[in-house]
Amino acid sequence: MSKLTPVLSAHWDQKDSFTIDAYKRNGGYAAAVKALAMDPDALIQLVKDSGLRGRGGAGFPTGMKWGFIPQGDNKEHYLVVNADESEPGTCKDMPLLMANPHVLVEGVIIAAYAIRAKHAFIYIRGEVTHVVRRLNKAIADAYKAGYLGKNVFGTGHDIDLVLHIGAGAYICGEETALLDSLEGFRGQPRLRPPFPAIAGLYARPTVVNNVESIAAVPAIVANGAEWYQSMGTEKSKGATLYSLSGHVNNPGQFEAPLGITLREILELAGGIRNGHQLKFWTPGGSSTPLFTAEHLDVPLDYEGVAAAGSMLGTKALQIFDETTCVVRAVLRWTEFYKHESCGKCTPCREGTWWLVQILRDLEEGKGSEADLAKLLDLCDNIMGRSFCALGDGATSPITSSIKYFRDEYIAHVTGAGCPFDAAKSTLFAEAK
Repeated sequence: MSKLTPVLSAHWDQKDSFTIDAYKRNGGYAAAVKALAMDPDALIQLVKDSGLRGRGGAGFPTGMKWGFIPQGDNKEHYLVVNADESEPGTCKDMPLLMANPHVLVEGVIIAAYAIRAKHAFIYIRGEVTHVVRRLNKAIADAYKAGYLGKNVFGTGHDIDLVLHIGAGAYICGEETALLDSLEGFRGQPRLRPPFPAIAGLYARPTVVNNVESIAAVPAIVANGAEWYQSMGTEKSKGATLYSLSGHVNNPGQFEAPLGITLREILELAGGIRNGHQLKFWTPGGSSTPLFTAEHLDVPLDYEGVAAAGSMLGTKALQIFDETTCVVRAVLRWTEFYKHESCGKCTPCREGTWWLVQILRDLEEGKGSEADLAKLLDLCDNIMGRSFCALGDGATSPITSSIKYFRDEYIAHVTGAGCPFDAAKSTLFAEAK
Protein backbone atom coordinates (compact mmCIF):
# COMPACT_ATOMS: atom_id res chain seq x y z
CA MET A 1 0.00 0.00 0.00
CA SER A 2 1.34 3.42 -0.94
CA LYS A 3 1.45 5.56 2.16
CA LEU A 4 0.26 8.69 0.36
CA THR A 5 -2.31 8.75 -2.44
CA PRO A 6 -2.93 12.33 -3.59
CA VAL A 7 -6.30 12.55 -5.30
CA LEU A 8 -8.05 15.56 -3.82
CA SER A 9 -4.70 17.09 -2.86
CA ALA A 10 -2.89 16.21 -6.09
CA HIS A 11 -2.48 19.82 -7.25
CA TRP A 12 -2.44 21.74 -3.97
CA ASP A 13 1.21 22.70 -4.57
CA GLN A 14 0.29 24.75 -7.65
CA LYS A 15 0.14 28.44 -6.78
CA ASP A 16 -3.07 28.97 -8.78
CA SER A 17 -4.73 25.64 -7.85
CA PHE A 18 -7.87 27.41 -6.63
CA THR A 19 -8.66 29.08 -9.96
CA ILE A 20 -10.98 27.73 -12.63
CA ASP A 21 -8.19 27.89 -15.23
CA ALA A 22 -5.88 25.73 -13.13
CA TYR A 23 -8.67 23.29 -12.36
CA LYS A 24 -9.52 22.89 -16.05
CA ARG A 25 -5.82 22.60 -16.89
CA ASN A 26 -5.68 19.60 -14.57
CA GLY A 27 -8.70 17.95 -16.17
CA GLY A 28 -11.38 19.65 -14.12
CA TYR A 29 -15.07 19.57 -15.18
CA ALA A 30 -14.45 16.73 -17.66
CA ALA A 31 -16.05 14.35 -15.15
CA ALA A 32 -19.17 16.54 -15.00
CA VAL A 33 -19.51 16.40 -18.79
CA LYS A 34 -19.15 12.62 -18.64
CA ALA A 35 -21.65 12.29 -15.79
CA LEU A 36 -24.31 14.45 -17.44
CA ALA A 37 -24.25 12.08 -20.41
CA MET A 38 -25.03 9.13 -18.14
CA ASP A 39 -28.37 7.94 -16.80
CA PRO A 40 -28.83 9.33 -13.24
CA ASP A 41 -29.54 5.85 -11.86
CA ALA A 42 -26.34 4.53 -13.47
CA LEU A 43 -24.45 7.38 -11.81
CA ILE A 44 -25.86 6.46 -8.40
CA GLN A 45 -24.92 2.83 -9.01
CA LEU A 46 -21.37 3.88 -9.94
CA VAL A 47 -20.95 5.69 -6.61
CA LYS A 48 -22.43 2.67 -4.81
CA ASP A 49 -20.01 0.33 -6.59
CA SER A 50 -17.04 2.54 -5.70
CA GLY A 51 -17.61 1.96 -2.00
CA LEU A 52 -17.39 5.69 -1.18
CA ARG A 53 -18.52 6.30 2.39
CA GLY A 54 -19.46 9.62 3.97
CA ARG A 55 -16.43 11.59 5.09
CA GLY A 56 -18.28 13.68 7.67
CA GLY A 57 -17.97 11.22 10.53
CA ALA A 58 -20.59 8.48 10.34
CA GLY A 59 -19.18 6.74 7.27
CA PHE A 60 -22.57 5.96 5.74
CA PRO A 61 -22.33 4.72 2.11
CA THR A 62 -22.75 7.78 -0.12
CA GLY A 63 -24.35 6.01 -3.07
CA MET A 64 -26.87 4.34 -0.79
CA LYS A 65 -27.85 7.72 0.65
CA TRP A 66 -28.39 9.04 -2.87
CA GLY A 67 -30.48 5.97 -3.69
CA PHE A 68 -32.89 6.71 -0.83
CA ILE A 69 -34.28 9.69 -2.73
CA PRO A 70 -37.67 8.66 -4.16
CA GLN A 71 -37.88 8.96 -7.94
CA GLY A 72 -40.89 9.96 -10.00
CA ASP A 73 -42.52 11.66 -6.99
CA ASN A 74 -43.03 14.97 -8.82
CA LYS A 75 -41.41 16.83 -5.91
CA GLU A 76 -38.50 19.22 -5.84
CA HIS A 77 -35.29 17.51 -4.71
CA TYR A 78 -32.42 19.27 -2.93
CA LEU A 79 -28.71 18.65 -2.43
CA VAL A 80 -27.10 20.18 0.66
CA VAL A 81 -23.35 20.16 1.28
CA ASN A 82 -22.32 20.30 4.92
CA ALA A 83 -19.29 22.63 5.15
CA ASP A 84 -19.92 23.51 8.80
CA GLU A 85 -16.61 21.96 9.87
CA SER A 86 -16.39 22.57 13.62
CA GLU A 87 -15.31 19.36 15.36
CA PRO A 88 -12.34 20.32 17.57
CA GLY A 89 -9.18 19.16 15.84
CA THR A 90 -10.78 18.73 12.41
CA CYS A 91 -9.14 20.64 9.59
CA LYS A 92 -9.69 18.94 6.24
CA ASP A 93 -12.65 20.56 4.49
CA MET A 94 -11.44 24.16 4.87
CA PRO A 95 -7.94 23.50 3.44
CA LEU A 96 -9.58 21.57 0.61
CA LEU A 97 -11.88 24.48 -0.21
CA MET A 98 -9.02 26.97 -0.03
CA ALA A 99 -6.78 24.93 -2.32
CA ASN A 100 -9.37 23.56 -4.77
CA PRO A 101 -12.95 24.86 -4.42
CA HIS A 102 -13.86 23.84 -7.97
CA VAL A 103 -13.63 20.13 -7.16
CA LEU A 104 -16.56 20.66 -4.78
CA VAL A 105 -18.49 22.68 -7.37
CA GLU A 106 -17.99 19.90 -9.93
CA GLY A 107 -19.02 17.29 -7.36
CA VAL A 108 -22.17 19.27 -6.63
CA ILE A 109 -23.07 19.35 -10.33
CA ILE A 110 -22.67 15.57 -10.61
CA ALA A 111 -24.48 14.76 -7.35
CA ALA A 112 -27.38 17.12 -8.07
CA TYR A 113 -27.87 15.56 -11.50
CA ALA A 114 -27.74 12.04 -10.01
CA ILE A 115 -30.48 12.71 -7.45
CA ARG A 116 -32.47 14.83 -9.96
CA ALA A 117 -32.09 18.06 -7.98
CA LYS A 118 -32.15 21.45 -9.66
CA HIS A 119 -31.13 23.34 -6.51
CA ALA A 120 -28.07 22.76 -4.34
CA PHE A 121 -26.83 24.54 -1.23
CA ILE A 122 -23.46 24.70 0.51
CA TYR A 123 -23.80 25.51 4.22
CA ILE A 124 -20.55 27.00 5.52
CA ARG A 125 -19.39 28.56 8.79
CA GLY A 126 -19.47 32.35 8.87
CA GLU A 127 -16.14 32.56 10.75
CA VAL A 128 -14.11 31.27 7.80
CA THR A 129 -14.42 34.45 5.78
CA HIS A 130 -11.40 33.73 3.61
CA VAL A 131 -12.87 30.36 2.57
CA VAL A 132 -16.28 31.94 1.93
CA ARG A 133 -14.70 34.47 -0.43
CA ARG A 134 -12.79 31.81 -2.32
CA LEU A 135 -15.84 29.57 -2.67
CA ASN A 136 -18.02 32.48 -3.78
CA LYS A 137 -15.47 33.30 -6.48
CA ALA A 138 -15.41 29.68 -7.66
CA ILE A 139 -19.21 29.54 -7.85
CA ALA A 140 -19.33 32.84 -9.75
CA ASP A 141 -16.72 31.60 -12.23
CA ALA A 142 -18.66 28.36 -12.74
CA TYR A 143 -21.82 30.34 -13.51
CA LYS A 144 -19.90 32.56 -15.92
CA ALA A 145 -18.51 29.51 -17.72
CA GLY A 146 -21.99 27.98 -18.07
CA TYR A 147 -21.31 25.13 -15.67
CA LEU A 148 -24.04 26.29 -13.29
CA GLY A 149 -27.42 27.87 -13.92
CA LYS A 150 -29.61 27.25 -16.93
CA ASN A 151 -28.69 24.63 -19.52
CA VAL A 152 -25.41 23.57 -17.86
CA PHE A 153 -22.77 22.43 -20.35
CA GLY A 154 -25.45 22.82 -23.02
CA THR A 155 -27.19 19.64 -21.84
CA GLY A 156 -30.59 21.16 -21.12
CA HIS A 157 -30.26 20.56 -17.37
CA ASP A 158 -30.62 23.38 -14.85
CA ILE A 159 -28.56 23.37 -11.63
CA ASP A 160 -28.40 26.33 -9.27
CA LEU A 161 -25.93 26.49 -6.38
CA VAL A 162 -26.31 28.80 -3.36
CA LEU A 163 -23.64 29.37 -0.71
CA HIS A 164 -25.34 29.85 2.68
CA ILE A 165 -23.28 31.34 5.49
CA GLY A 166 -24.13 30.04 8.97
CA ALA A 167 -23.71 31.96 12.20
CA GLY A 168 -21.28 29.49 13.73
CA ALA A 169 -22.94 26.81 15.83
CA TYR A 170 -21.41 23.37 16.35
CA ILE A 171 -24.88 21.82 16.49
CA CYS A 172 -25.49 22.90 12.88
CA GLY A 173 -23.02 20.25 11.79
CA GLU A 174 -25.82 17.78 12.61
CA GLU A 175 -27.69 17.40 9.33
CA THR A 176 -31.23 18.11 10.52
CA ALA A 177 -30.13 21.09 12.65
CA LEU A 178 -28.34 22.35 9.55
CA LEU A 179 -31.56 22.06 7.55
CA ASP A 180 -33.49 24.03 10.18
CA SER A 181 -30.82 26.73 10.13
CA LEU A 182 -30.89 26.78 6.33
CA GLU A 183 -34.65 27.36 6.47
CA GLY A 184 -34.14 30.32 8.80
CA PHE A 185 -35.01 28.65 12.09
CA ARG A 186 -32.92 28.10 15.19
CA GLY A 187 -30.49 25.25 14.53
CA GLN A 188 -31.78 22.29 16.53
CA PRO A 189 -31.95 18.58 15.61
CA ARG A 190 -35.23 17.27 14.24
CA LEU A 191 -37.09 14.20 15.37
CA ARG A 192 -36.58 11.33 12.95
CA PRO A 193 -38.37 9.76 11.12
CA PRO A 194 -39.08 11.31 8.71
CA PHE A 195 -35.50 11.30 7.47
CA PRO A 196 -34.14 14.02 5.15
CA ALA A 197 -34.37 11.66 2.14
CA ILE A 198 -38.15 11.79 2.53
CA ALA A 199 -38.76 15.19 4.16
CA GLY A 200 -35.63 17.30 4.39
CA LEU A 201 -35.16 20.90 3.29
CA TYR A 202 -38.56 22.59 2.95
CA ALA A 203 -40.09 19.15 3.64
CA ARG A 204 -38.79 17.86 0.31
CA PRO A 205 -36.50 14.87 -0.41
CA THR A 206 -32.95 16.00 0.42
CA VAL A 207 -29.42 14.57 0.42
CA VAL A 208 -26.98 16.03 2.93
CA ASN A 209 -23.32 15.17 2.29
CA ASN A 210 -19.99 16.33 3.70
CA VAL A 211 -17.62 18.45 1.58
CA GLU A 212 -15.06 15.68 1.16
CA SER A 213 -17.74 13.14 0.21
CA ILE A 214 -18.98 15.29 -2.68
CA ALA A 215 -15.44 16.36 -3.68
CA ALA A 216 -14.46 12.69 -4.11
CA VAL A 217 -17.16 12.09 -6.74
CA PRO A 218 -15.51 13.69 -9.82
CA ALA A 219 -12.45 11.42 -9.52
CA ILE A 220 -14.71 8.36 -9.22
CA VAL A 221 -16.63 9.34 -12.36
CA ALA A 222 -13.40 10.08 -14.24
CA ASN A 223 -11.49 6.94 -13.21
CA GLY A 224 -14.19 4.37 -12.44
CA ALA A 225 -15.35 2.36 -9.44
CA GLU A 226 -12.61 -0.29 -9.71
CA TRP A 227 -9.91 2.37 -9.55
CA TYR A 228 -11.41 3.77 -6.36
CA GLN A 229 -11.80 0.31 -4.85
CA SER A 230 -8.12 -0.38 -5.45
CA MET A 231 -7.35 1.97 -2.54
CA GLY A 232 -8.26 1.41 1.08
CA THR A 233 -9.41 -1.77 2.80
CA GLU A 234 -12.08 -4.39 2.13
CA LYS A 235 -14.96 -2.40 3.63
CA SER A 236 -13.44 1.09 3.74
CA LYS A 237 -12.58 2.05 0.18
CA GLY A 238 -10.61 4.94 -1.23
CA ALA A 239 -8.22 7.58 0.04
CA THR A 240 -9.11 10.26 2.55
CA LEU A 241 -7.73 13.37 4.24
CA TYR A 242 -6.28 12.90 7.72
CA SER A 243 -5.84 16.07 9.82
CA LEU A 244 -2.74 15.75 11.99
CA SER A 245 -2.26 18.33 14.73
CA GLY A 246 -0.70 18.72 18.14
CA HIS A 247 2.71 17.65 19.40
CA VAL A 248 4.24 16.57 16.08
CA ASN A 249 7.10 18.06 14.14
CA ASN A 250 5.16 18.63 10.90
CA PRO A 251 1.37 18.87 11.38
CA GLY A 252 -0.95 19.16 8.39
CA GLN A 253 -3.25 17.28 6.05
CA PHE A 254 -2.15 13.87 4.79
CA GLU A 255 -4.17 12.19 2.03
CA ALA A 256 -3.71 8.45 2.31
CA PRO A 257 -5.70 5.25 1.73
CA LEU A 258 -8.05 4.22 4.49
CA GLY A 259 -6.32 1.62 6.61
CA ILE A 260 -3.04 3.47 7.11
CA THR A 261 -1.85 3.52 10.74
CA LEU A 262 -0.92 6.44 12.97
CA ARG A 263 2.60 5.07 13.17
CA GLU A 264 2.92 5.45 9.38
CA ILE A 265 1.42 8.94 9.38
CA LEU A 266 3.72 10.03 12.19
CA GLU A 267 6.69 8.89 10.09
CA LEU A 268 5.47 11.15 7.31
CA ALA A 269 5.03 14.01 9.80
CA GLY A 270 8.50 13.75 11.25
CA GLY A 271 7.37 12.03 14.45
CA ILE A 272 6.45 13.33 17.89
CA ARG A 273 8.18 16.61 18.75
CA ASN A 274 11.78 16.06 19.68
CA GLY A 275 12.54 14.70 23.13
CA HIS A 276 8.98 13.62 23.87
CA GLN A 277 6.76 10.58 23.53
CA LEU A 278 3.14 9.93 22.64
CA LYS A 279 0.70 9.89 25.56
CA PHE A 280 -2.77 9.90 24.00
CA TRP A 281 -4.49 10.85 20.74
CA THR A 282 -7.88 11.12 19.09
CA PRO A 283 -8.61 9.08 15.92
CA GLY A 284 -11.57 11.17 14.80
CA GLY A 285 -11.77 14.42 16.71
CA SER A 286 -12.56 15.20 20.33
CA SER A 287 -15.94 13.44 20.25
CA THR A 288 -14.33 10.03 19.74
CA PRO A 289 -12.89 7.85 22.52
CA LEU A 290 -9.18 8.45 23.15
CA PHE A 291 -6.43 6.12 22.04
CA THR A 292 -2.96 5.68 23.56
CA ALA A 293 0.46 4.58 22.33
CA GLU A 294 -0.74 0.97 22.36
CA HIS A 295 -3.03 1.84 19.43
CA LEU A 296 -0.31 3.11 17.08
CA ASP A 297 -0.83 0.20 14.68
CA VAL A 298 -4.64 0.23 14.58
CA PRO A 299 -5.78 0.47 10.92
CA LEU A 300 -7.35 3.88 10.48
CA ASP A 301 -10.46 2.71 8.68
CA TYR A 302 -14.05 2.49 9.92
CA GLU A 303 -13.89 -1.15 10.98
CA GLY A 304 -10.39 -1.14 12.45
CA VAL A 305 -10.94 1.88 14.69
CA ALA A 306 -14.36 0.60 15.81
CA ALA A 307 -12.89 -2.80 16.70
CA ALA A 308 -10.31 -1.05 18.89
CA GLY A 309 -13.03 0.81 20.79
CA SER A 310 -13.31 4.21 19.11
CA MET A 311 -14.62 5.84 15.91
CA LEU A 312 -12.84 7.10 12.81
CA GLY A 313 -15.12 10.16 12.79
CA THR A 314 -13.65 13.09 10.90
CA LYS A 315 -10.14 11.57 10.92
CA ALA A 316 -8.85 14.42 13.12
CA LEU A 317 -5.68 13.00 14.63
CA GLN A 318 -4.88 15.19 17.65
CA ILE A 319 -1.55 14.16 19.16
CA PHE A 320 -0.63 14.80 22.81
CA ASP A 321 2.73 14.02 24.42
CA GLU A 322 3.58 13.27 28.05
CA THR A 323 3.58 16.94 29.08
CA THR A 324 -0.20 17.12 28.62
CA CYS A 325 -2.62 16.80 31.53
CA VAL A 326 -5.35 14.50 30.29
CA VAL A 327 -7.83 15.84 32.87
CA ARG A 328 -7.31 19.40 31.72
CA ALA A 329 -7.60 18.42 28.06
CA VAL A 330 -10.86 16.55 28.67
CA LEU A 331 -12.19 19.49 30.72
CA ARG A 332 -11.53 21.89 27.84
CA TRP A 333 -13.34 19.62 25.39
CA THR A 334 -16.27 19.18 27.78
CA GLU A 335 -16.55 22.95 28.24
CA PHE A 336 -16.86 23.19 24.48
CA TYR A 337 -19.68 20.64 24.34
CA LYS A 338 -21.50 22.28 27.24
CA HIS A 339 -21.26 25.65 25.47
CA GLU A 340 -22.40 24.24 22.12
CA SER A 341 -25.34 22.20 23.44
CA CYS A 342 -28.48 23.53 21.79
CA GLY A 343 -30.48 22.88 24.96
CA LYS A 344 -33.26 20.96 23.25
CA CYS A 345 -32.98 17.80 25.33
CA THR A 346 -32.44 17.40 29.07
CA PRO A 347 -29.67 14.74 29.11
CA CYS A 348 -27.35 16.92 27.03
CA ARG A 349 -28.40 20.34 28.37
CA GLU A 350 -28.16 19.39 32.06
CA GLY A 351 -25.66 16.56 31.76
CA THR A 352 -22.89 18.50 30.03
CA TRP A 353 -23.23 21.30 32.62
CA TRP A 354 -22.70 18.85 35.48
CA LEU A 355 -19.83 17.13 33.69
CA VAL A 356 -18.02 20.46 33.54
CA GLN A 357 -18.59 21.20 37.23
CA ILE A 358 -17.20 17.83 38.35
CA LEU A 359 -14.24 17.96 35.99
CA ARG A 360 -13.35 21.47 37.19
CA ASP A 361 -13.35 20.27 40.79
CA LEU A 362 -11.17 17.31 39.87
CA GLU A 363 -8.75 19.43 37.85
CA GLU A 364 -8.37 21.88 40.75
CA GLY A 365 -7.95 19.11 43.31
CA LYS A 366 -11.25 19.82 45.07
CA GLY A 367 -12.98 16.60 44.07
CA SER A 368 -12.92 13.10 45.45
CA GLU A 369 -12.47 9.61 44.07
CA ALA A 370 -16.25 9.17 44.30
CA ASP A 371 -16.55 11.89 41.64
CA LEU A 372 -15.14 9.47 39.08
CA ALA A 373 -18.06 7.12 39.66
CA LYS A 374 -20.40 10.10 39.45
CA LEU A 375 -18.83 11.15 36.14
CA LEU A 376 -19.29 7.69 34.67
CA ASP A 377 -22.87 7.54 35.93
CA LEU A 378 -23.64 10.90 34.30
CA CYS A 379 -22.07 9.72 31.05
CA ASP A 380 -24.18 6.58 31.17
CA ASN A 381 -27.33 8.68 31.55
CA ILE A 382 -26.37 10.88 28.59
CA MET A 383 -25.10 8.17 26.23
CA GLY A 384 -27.86 7.01 23.91
CA ARG A 385 -30.45 9.22 25.58
CA SER A 386 -29.76 12.60 24.03
CA PHE A 387 -31.62 13.90 21.00
CA CYS A 388 -28.56 13.81 18.73
CA ALA A 389 -24.95 12.64 18.79
CA LEU A 390 -23.59 15.73 20.56
CA GLY A 391 -24.39 14.23 23.95
CA ASP A 392 -22.77 10.92 23.03
CA GLY A 393 -19.69 12.73 21.76
CA ALA A 394 -19.36 14.71 24.97
CA THR A 395 -19.09 11.50 27.01
CA SER A 396 -16.49 9.79 24.81
CA PRO A 397 -13.33 11.60 25.96
CA ILE A 398 -14.41 11.32 29.60
CA THR A 399 -15.13 7.59 29.71
CA SER A 400 -12.07 6.69 27.63
CA SER A 401 -9.70 8.93 29.60
CA ILE A 402 -10.85 7.41 32.90
CA LYS A 403 -10.35 3.96 31.36
CA TYR A 404 -6.75 4.65 30.37
CA PHE A 405 -5.67 7.33 32.86
CA ARG A 406 -7.59 6.68 36.07
CA ASP A 407 -4.39 7.07 38.11
CA GLU A 408 -3.94 10.59 36.77
CA TYR A 409 -7.46 11.52 37.88
CA ILE A 410 -6.70 10.11 41.34
CA ALA A 411 -3.43 12.08 41.43
CA HIS A 412 -5.40 15.30 41.03
CA VAL A 413 -7.43 14.41 44.12
CA THR A 414 -4.63 13.12 46.33
CA GLY A 415 -2.19 15.82 45.22
CA ALA A 416 -4.68 18.68 45.75
CA GLY A 417 -4.53 19.74 42.12
CA CYS A 418 -2.98 19.10 38.75
CA PRO A 419 0.41 17.38 39.00
CA PHE A 420 1.30 18.98 35.67
CA ASP A 421 1.21 22.54 37.03
CA ALA A 422 4.55 24.27 36.66
CA ALA A 423 4.89 24.69 40.44
CA LYS A 424 4.39 20.97 41.04
CA SER A 425 6.11 19.39 38.08
CA THR A 426 9.32 19.64 36.08
CA LEU A 427 7.58 18.46 32.92
CA PHE A 428 6.96 21.92 31.44
CA ALA A 429 10.44 23.10 32.41
CA GLU A 430 11.88 20.08 30.61
CA ALA A 431 9.71 20.83 27.55
CA LYS A 432 11.39 24.23 27.24
